[in-house]
Amino acid sequence: MTAPLNRQDRASPTRPVGSAALVAFRWLAMVLGLGVLGLMCLAWTPFALVLRGVLPRDVGSAIGRRVISYCFRFYVGVLRVACGCRIDLSELDALTRERRPLVVVANHPSLLDAVLIVSRLPNAVCIMKGAVAHNAFLGAGAQLAGYVSNVSALSVVRGALQDLKRHQSQLVIFPEGTRTGEGPIGDCGATAGVIAARAQVPVQTLVITMSERYLGKGWPLFRPPPLPLHIRVEVSARFRVVPALADEFGHDLKAWYRARLEGQPSPVLRALVPEAGGQP
Repeated sequence: MTAPLNRQDRASPTRPVGSAALVAFRWLAMVLGLGVLGLMCLAWTPFALVLRGVLPRDVGSAIGRRVISYCFRFYVGVLRVACGCRIDLSELDALTRERRPLVVVANHPSLLDAVLIVSRLPNAVCIMKGAVAHNAFLGAGAQLAGYVSNVSALSVVRGALQDLKRHQSQLVIFPEGTRTGEGPIGDCGATAGVIAARAQVPVQTLVITMSERYLGKGWPLFRPPPLPLHIRVEVSARFRVVPALADEFGHDLKAWYRARLEGQPSPVLRALVPEAGGQP
């Protein structure tokens, strides 16, 4: 007669208790998160199309940016409550209260980065890829909000300068130009530095850390992350760009981010001068 399995046998490593339920929850959380974001963007599209045609440009962009920010904030709430994410964006509230134009730069580990930042910055303007303007989910809303298309470097600089002056906005740029690949940070371009120098506004750095690079470069769209997923956006150093050295901005910024993410002392920077009152 076969002896019944004891508790230790039933919890053996070959068949972990609750493993199937955990996998199912991870998939459900992923589908829920992506589904909510997609539905919100799609639902806003017809309204954005109509408003863009009837509202003055300044009024439309102000409404468009606030709606996007509030929708993204709701989405972040869904990720926290229903999807097992632990997201800390509290430091961004200090930027929300500022009434001055800024160039906001951040490292770019995930597709979620812009969503997280904009969810707390209702007057943020983003640099969007040219293809986004014709995207069924994002195009109409992005155009109503007055986001700047990166069709060319000249159009980015010109559009960003106009928006910073006209709307006192917070321009969000990922200097790597794409999601981070291998290592803590990729090569950074000089565009953000050129814009900041010409507009005579400071550069505010954000540091994004994640327990897993969910939706990072090479991460399949329908691969769920390990849960809980921990994400933090930290408001870090603020710099002034030396106008004569703006072309060196990318080199200095990459060196600063590498040191910051690896826990090393800040390197010597030529193009960036720390602003009084900023974080180290």
